[in-house]
Amino acid sequence: MHNITLINGDGIGPEISEAVVRIIEASGLKINWDLQTAGEDVIEKEGTPLPQRVLESIRKNKVALKAPVTTPIGKGFRSVNVQLRKELDLYANLRPCKNLPNVKTRFNNVDIVVVRENTEDLYAGIERQVDENAAESIKIITRKATERICRFAFDYALKNGRKEVCVVTKANIMKLSDGLFLNTYREVAKDYPQIKQREILVDNLCMQLVQKPEQFDVLVLPNLYGDVVSDLCAGLIGGLGVAQGANIGENCAVFEPVHGSAPDIKGQNKANPTALLLSAIEMLNYIEEKAYADKIEKALFAALKSGKCTVDLGGNLGTKEFADEIIKNLHQA
Repeated sequence: MHNITLINGDGIGPEISEAVVRIIEASGLKINWDLQTAGEDVIEKEGTPLPQRVLESIRKNKVALKAPVTTPIGKGFRSVNVQLRKELDLYANLRPCKNLPNVKTRFNNVDIVVVRENTEDLYAGIERQVDENAAESIKIITRKATERICRFAFDYALKNGRKEVCVVTKANIMKLSDGLFLNTYREVAKDYPQIKQREILVDNLCMQLVQKPEQFDVLVLPNLYGDVVSDLCAGLIGGLGVAQGANIGENCAVFEPVHGSAPDIKGQNKANPTALLLSAIEMLNYIEEKAYADKIEKALFAALKSGKCTVDLGGNLGTKEFADEIIKNLHQA
Protein backbone atom coordinates (compact mmCIF):
# COMPACT_ATOMS: atom_id res chain seq x y z
CA MET A 1 0.00 0.00 0.00
CA HIS A 2 1.43 3.36 -1.06
CA ASN A 3 0.65 6.62 0.74
CA ILE A 4 0.47 9.42 -1.83
CA THR A 5 -0.58 13.04 -1.49
CA LEU A 6 -3.34 14.02 -3.93
CA ILE A 7 -3.68 17.74 -4.63
CA ASN A 8 -6.91 17.88 -6.61
CA GLY A 9 -6.50 21.53 -7.59
CA ASP A 10 -9.25 23.86 -8.76
CA GLY A 11 -10.98 24.64 -12.04
CA ILE A 12 -11.02 21.33 -13.90
CA GLY A 13 -8.62 19.84 -11.34
CA PRO A 14 -11.17 17.93 -9.24
CA GLU A 15 -12.80 16.42 -12.35
CA ILE A 16 -9.63 15.10 -13.93
CA SER A 17 -8.30 14.00 -10.51
CA GLU A 18 -11.42 11.92 -9.93
CA ALA A 19 -11.05 10.34 -13.37
CA VAL A 20 -7.39 9.45 -12.84
CA VAL A 21 -7.95 8.07 -9.34
CA ARG A 22 -10.76 5.84 -10.68
CA ILE A 23 -8.48 4.54 -13.43
CA ILE A 24 -5.64 3.74 -11.03
CA GLU A 25 -8.02 2.01 -8.63
CA ALA A 26 -9.45 -0.04 -11.51
CA SER A 27 -5.93 -1.25 -12.34
CA GLY A 28 -5.84 -3.03 -8.98
CA LEU A 29 -3.05 -0.96 -7.43
CA LYS A 30 -3.77 -0.06 -3.81
CA ILE A 31 -3.05 3.55 -2.92
CA ASN A 32 -3.98 5.45 0.22
CA TRP A 33 -4.68 8.93 -1.15
CA ASP A 34 -4.04 11.82 1.24
CA LEU A 35 -6.36 14.44 -0.28
CA GLN A 36 -5.12 18.03 0.07
CA THR A 37 -6.85 21.10 -1.35
CA ALA A 38 -4.85 24.06 -2.67
CA GLY A 39 -5.18 26.97 -5.07
CA GLU A 40 -7.59 29.84 -5.43
CA ASP A 41 -10.47 28.04 -3.73
CA VAL A 42 -8.74 27.84 -0.33
CA ILE A 43 -7.49 31.42 -0.09
CA GLU A 44 -10.56 32.87 1.58
CA LYS A 45 -10.54 30.23 4.31
CA GLU A 46 -6.81 29.75 4.85
CA GLY A 47 -5.24 32.97 3.55
CA THR A 48 -2.90 31.29 1.09
CA PRO A 49 -3.19 29.14 -2.05
CA LEU A 50 -0.59 26.75 -0.61
CA PRO A 51 -1.31 25.97 3.06
CA GLN A 52 1.47 24.52 5.20
CA ARG A 53 -0.52 21.30 5.61
CA VAL A 54 0.01 20.55 1.91
CA LEU A 55 3.79 20.82 2.22
CA GLU A 56 3.73 18.70 5.38
CA SER A 57 1.72 16.01 3.61
CA ILE A 58 4.19 15.83 0.70
CA ARG A 59 7.18 15.73 3.06
CA LYS A 60 5.54 12.89 4.94
CA ASN A 61 4.43 10.82 1.92
CA LYS A 62 7.42 11.69 -0.32
CA VAL A 63 5.24 11.53 -3.47
CA ALA A 64 2.36 13.70 -4.70
CA LEU A 65 0.03 13.75 -7.69
CA LYS A 66 -1.06 17.31 -8.38
CA ALA A 67 -3.86 18.61 -10.60
CA PRO A 68 -3.62 22.17 -11.93
CA VAL A 69 -4.23 25.04 -9.51
CA THR A 70 -5.00 28.70 -10.21
CA THR A 71 -2.60 31.38 -9.03
CA PRO A 72 -4.62 34.60 -8.53
CA ILE A 73 -3.45 37.46 -10.72
CA GLY A 74 -2.61 40.75 -9.04
CA LYS A 75 -3.29 39.58 -5.48
CA GLY A 76 0.25 39.23 -4.19
CA PHE A 77 0.38 35.41 -4.06
CA ARG A 78 3.33 33.70 -5.69
CA SER A 79 2.81 30.76 -8.02
CA VAL A 80 1.88 27.56 -6.18
CA ASN A 81 4.15 25.62 -8.55
CA VAL A 82 7.12 27.90 -7.92
CA GLN A 83 6.58 27.80 -4.17
CA LEU A 84 6.35 24.00 -4.14
CA ARG A 85 9.61 23.71 -6.05
CA LYS A 86 11.39 26.11 -3.71
CA GLU A 87 10.01 24.79 -0.41
CA LEU A 88 10.67 21.14 -1.29
CA ASP A 89 13.85 21.71 -3.33
CA LEU A 90 12.38 19.98 -6.37
CA TYR A 91 15.43 20.70 -8.49
CA ALA A 92 14.64 18.55 -11.54
CA ASN A 93 11.76 19.32 -13.88
CA LEU A 94 11.08 16.22 -15.98
CA ARG A 95 9.02 16.54 -19.16
CA PRO A 96 8.76 13.41 -21.34
CA CYS A 97 7.32 14.30 -24.76
CA LYS A 98 6.26 11.35 -26.91
CA ASN A 99 3.79 10.93 -29.76
CA LEU A 100 0.49 9.40 -28.66
CA PRO A 101 -1.64 7.03 -30.76
CA ASN A 102 -4.12 8.76 -33.06
CA VAL A 103 -3.20 12.26 -31.83
CA LYS A 104 -2.53 14.21 -35.02
CA THR A 105 0.73 16.17 -35.11
CA ARG A 106 3.12 17.49 -37.71
CA PHE A 107 5.78 14.97 -36.69
CA ASN A 108 5.99 11.26 -35.97
CA ASN A 109 8.55 9.32 -33.93
CA VAL A 110 9.01 12.09 -31.37
CA ASP A 111 10.29 10.66 -28.09
CA ILE A 112 12.16 13.38 -26.22
CA VAL A 113 12.77 13.80 -22.50
CA VAL A 114 13.43 17.37 -21.34
CA VAL A 115 15.36 17.63 -18.06
CA ARG A 116 15.24 21.22 -16.83
CA GLU A 117 17.15 22.65 -13.88
CA ASN A 118 14.47 24.06 -11.62
CA THR A 119 16.03 26.28 -8.96
CA GLU A 120 18.28 29.00 -10.38
CA ASP A 121 19.23 30.80 -13.64
CA LEU A 122 17.19 33.96 -14.32
CA TYR A 123 14.28 32.34 -12.47
CA ALA A 124 16.06 33.00 -9.18
CA GLY A 125 14.24 36.35 -9.47
CA ILE A 126 17.20 38.59 -8.62
CA GLU A 127 16.31 41.87 -10.31
CA ARG A 128 16.74 45.58 -9.75
CA GLN A 129 15.60 48.81 -11.32
CA VAL A 130 18.75 50.62 -12.43
CA ASP A 131 16.89 53.84 -13.23
CA GLU A 132 13.63 54.79 -14.88
CA ASN A 133 14.93 53.65 -18.25
CA ALA A 134 16.68 50.41 -17.35
CA ALA A 135 16.29 47.26 -15.29
CA GLU A 136 18.54 44.26 -14.86
CA SER A 137 18.16 40.59 -13.97
CA ILE A 138 21.01 38.47 -12.66
CA LYS A 139 21.55 35.01 -14.14
CA ILE A 140 22.78 32.56 -11.49
CA ILE A 141 24.43 29.30 -12.55
CA THR A 142 26.23 27.25 -9.89
CA ARG A 143 28.41 24.19 -10.19
CA LYS A 144 26.44 22.38 -7.45
CA ALA A 145 23.02 22.81 -9.08
CA THR A 146 24.39 22.04 -12.54
CA GLU A 147 26.16 18.89 -11.43
CA ARG A 148 23.07 17.43 -9.77
CA ILE A 149 20.78 18.15 -12.74
CA CYS A 150 23.30 16.63 -15.16
CA ARG A 151 23.64 13.54 -12.97
CA PHE A 152 19.86 13.31 -12.81
CA ALA A 153 19.70 13.39 -16.63
CA PHE A 154 22.37 10.70 -17.07
CA ASP A 155 20.90 8.50 -14.33
CA TYR A 156 17.45 8.82 -15.91
CA ALA A 157 18.94 7.85 -19.28
CA LEU A 158 20.60 4.76 -17.78
CA LYS A 159 17.51 3.63 -15.89
CA ASN A 160 15.18 4.10 -18.85
CA GLY A 161 17.31 2.68 -21.64
CA ARG A 162 18.08 6.03 -23.25
CA LYS A 163 21.13 6.34 -25.46
CA GLU A 164 22.08 10.04 -25.45
CA VAL A 165 22.09 13.08 -23.18
CA CYS A 166 22.42 16.38 -25.05
CA VAL A 167 23.35 19.54 -23.15
CA VAL A 168 21.73 22.79 -24.32
CA THR A 169 23.34 26.19 -23.67
CA LYS A 170 24.27 29.52 -25.20
CA ALA A 171 27.87 29.18 -24.05
CA ASN A 172 29.25 30.90 -27.14
CA ILE A 173 27.80 34.19 -25.82
CA MET A 174 27.45 33.71 -22.05
CA LYS A 175 30.89 32.20 -21.64
CA LEU A 176 30.94 32.32 -17.84
CA SER A 177 27.40 31.30 -16.78
CA ASP A 178 26.43 28.98 -19.62
CA GLY A 179 30.10 28.09 -19.93
CA LEU A 180 30.00 26.78 -16.34
CA PHE A 181 26.89 24.73 -17.14
CA LEU A 182 28.57 23.24 -20.23
CA ASN A 183 31.88 22.48 -18.55
CA THR A 184 30.16 20.89 -15.55
CA TYR A 185 28.14 18.69 -17.94
CA ARG A 186 31.41 17.59 -19.57
CA GLU A 187 32.87 16.61 -16.20
CA VAL A 188 29.76 14.65 -15.18
CA ALA A 189 29.59 12.94 -18.58
CA LYS A 190 32.97 11.28 -17.93
CA ASP A 191 31.24 9.07 -15.34
CA TYR A 192 28.76 7.77 -17.95
CA PRO A 193 30.82 6.44 -20.88
CA GLN A 194 27.96 4.14 -21.93
CA ILE A 195 25.72 7.15 -22.73
CA LYS A 196 26.38 9.22 -25.84
CA GLN A 197 27.13 12.90 -25.25
CA ARG A 198 26.15 15.81 -27.41
CA GLU A 199 26.34 19.60 -27.18
CA ILE A 200 24.10 22.10 -28.94
CA LEU A 201 23.30 25.82 -28.76
CA VAL A 202 19.72 26.58 -27.78
CA ASP A 203 18.87 28.53 -30.94
CA ASN A 204 20.18 25.73 -33.16
CA LEU A 205 18.23 23.21 -31.06
CA CYS A 206 14.96 25.09 -31.62
CA MET A 207 15.52 25.14 -35.37
CA GLN A 208 16.32 21.43 -35.47
CA LEU A 209 13.37 20.51 -33.22
CA VAL A 210 10.96 21.86 -35.82
CA GLN A 211 12.80 20.10 -38.65
CA LYS A 212 13.89 16.68 -37.31
CA PRO A 213 12.77 16.27 -33.69
CA GLU A 214 13.17 12.49 -33.88
CA GLN A 215 16.98 12.90 -33.70
CA PHE A 216 16.87 13.98 -30.02
CA ASP A 217 16.69 11.76 -26.94
CA VAL A 218 17.34 13.34 -23.50
CA LEU A 219 17.96 17.09 -23.28
CA VAL A 220 19.42 18.76 -20.18
CA LEU A 221 19.05 22.52 -19.91
CA PRO A 222 19.28 25.49 -17.54
CA ASN A 223 15.98 26.79 -16.18
CA LEU A 224 14.95 29.41 -18.76
CA TYR A 225 15.88 27.41 -21.86
CA GLY A 226 14.23 24.37 -20.32
CA ASP A 227 10.98 26.23 -19.77
CA VAL A 228 10.82 27.41 -23.38
CA VAL A 229 12.02 24.16 -24.99
CA SER A 230 9.70 21.93 -22.93
CA ASP A 231 6.66 23.84 -24.21
CA LEU A 232 8.02 23.67 -27.76
CA CYS A 233 8.35 19.88 -27.38
CA ALA A 234 4.79 19.69 -26.02
CA GLY A 235 3.68 21.36 -29.23
CA LEU A 236 5.40 18.63 -31.23
CA ILE A 237 3.19 15.93 -29.66
CA GLY A 238 -0.19 17.70 -29.65
CA GLY A 239 -0.03 20.53 -27.12
CA LEU A 240 -0.26 21.06 -23.39
CA GLY A 241 -3.39 18.92 -23.13
CA VAL A 242 -1.27 15.79 -23.53
CA ALA A 243 1.92 17.03 -21.86
CA GLN A 244 2.96 15.39 -18.63
CA GLY A 245 5.41 16.69 -16.07
CA ALA A 246 7.18 16.05 -12.80
CA ASN A 247 9.22 18.03 -10.30
CA ILE A 248 11.68 15.79 -8.48
CA GLY A 249 14.02 16.40 -5.56
CA GLU A 250 16.27 14.35 -3.31
CA ASN A 251 13.52 13.58 -0.80
CA CYS A 252 10.20 13.90 -2.63
CA ALA A 253 8.54 14.32 -6.01
CA VAL A 254 5.41 16.02 -7.37
CA PHE A 255 3.85 14.73 -10.60
CA GLU A 256 1.55 17.09 -12.51
CA PRO A 257 0.26 18.01 -15.96
CA VAL A 258 1.67 21.07 -17.66
CA HIS A 259 -1.64 22.69 -18.60
CA GLY A 260 -3.65 25.16 -16.51
CA SER A 261 -6.86 24.89 -14.52
CA ALA A 262 -9.19 25.96 -17.38
CA PRO A 263 -11.89 27.52 -15.15
CA ASP A 264 -13.97 28.35 -18.25
CA ILE A 265 -14.93 24.65 -18.61
CA LYS A 266 -15.07 23.81 -14.92
CA GLY A 267 -17.83 21.34 -14.05
CA GLN A 268 -18.85 20.75 -17.67
CA ASN A 269 -17.42 17.22 -18.06
CA LYS A 270 -15.32 18.43 -21.01
CA ALA A 271 -11.80 18.30 -19.56
CA ASN A 272 -9.22 15.94 -21.01
CA PRO A 273 -7.51 13.94 -18.20
CA THR A 274 -4.75 12.54 -20.45
CA ALA A 275 -1.91 14.80 -19.23
CA LEU A 276 -2.68 14.09 -15.57
CA LEU A 277 -2.99 10.37 -16.31
CA LEU A 278 0.38 10.35 -18.11
CA SER A 279 1.87 12.17 -15.12
CA ALA A 280 0.38 9.51 -12.86
CA ILE A 281 1.88 6.77 -15.06
CA GLU A 282 5.30 8.43 -14.66
CA MET A 283 4.63 8.54 -10.91
CA LEU A 284 3.94 4.80 -10.85
CA ASN A 285 7.24 4.16 -12.61
CA TYR A 286 8.93 6.39 -10.02
CA ILE A 287 7.53 4.34 -7.12
CA GLU A 288 8.59 1.17 -8.96
CA GLU A 289 5.13 -0.03 -9.93
CA LYS A 290 6.08 -0.46 -13.59
CA ALA A 291 3.66 -3.31 -14.25
CA TYR A 292 0.70 -1.13 -13.28
CA ALA A 293 2.15 1.83 -15.18
CA ASP A 294 2.45 -0.26 -18.34
CA LYS A 295 -1.03 -1.71 -17.88
CA ILE A 296 -2.65 1.73 -17.56
CA GLU A 297 -0.65 3.16 -20.45
CA LYS A 298 -1.75 0.28 -22.67
CA ALA A 299 -5.41 0.90 -21.75
CA LEU A 300 -5.06 4.63 -22.44
CA PHE A 301 -3.40 4.01 -25.81
CA ALA A 302 -6.16 1.57 -26.77
CA ALA A 303 -8.78 4.23 -26.08
CA LEU A 304 -6.85 6.80 -28.13
CA LYS A 305 -6.41 4.36 -31.03
CA SER A 306 -10.15 3.66 -31.09
CA GLY A 307 -11.00 7.39 -31.14
CA LYS A 308 -13.05 6.97 -27.97
CA CYS A 309 -11.72 10.04 -26.20
CA THR A 310 -12.49 13.67 -25.40
CA VAL A 311 -13.48 16.24 -28.03
CA ASP A 312 -10.09 18.01 -28.08
CA LEU A 313 -8.49 14.71 -29.15
CA GLY A 314 -11.01 14.11 -31.93
CA GLY A 315 -13.56 12.03 -30.02
CA ASN A 316 -16.95 12.84 -28.55
CA LEU A 317 -16.67 11.64 -24.95
CA GLY A 318 -16.79 13.61 -21.73
CA THR A 319 -14.23 13.36 -18.96
CA LYS A 320 -16.09 10.63 -17.07
CA GLU A 321 -16.91 8.62 -20.20
CA PHE A 322 -13.28 8.75 -21.38
CA ALA A 323 -12.20 7.39 -17.99
CA ASP A 324 -14.87 4.68 -18.30
CA GLU A 325 -13.46 3.67 -21.68
CA ILE A 326 -9.94 3.36 -20.27
CA ILE A 327 -11.25 1.33 -17.32
CA LYS A 328 -13.10 -0.97 -19.75
CA ASN A 329 -9.82 -1.55 -21.57
CA LEU A 330 -8.11 -2.33 -18.25
CA HIS A 331 -10.68 -5.01 -17.49
CA GLN A 332 -10.26 -6.55 -20.93
CA ALA A 333 -6.48 -6.73 -20.66
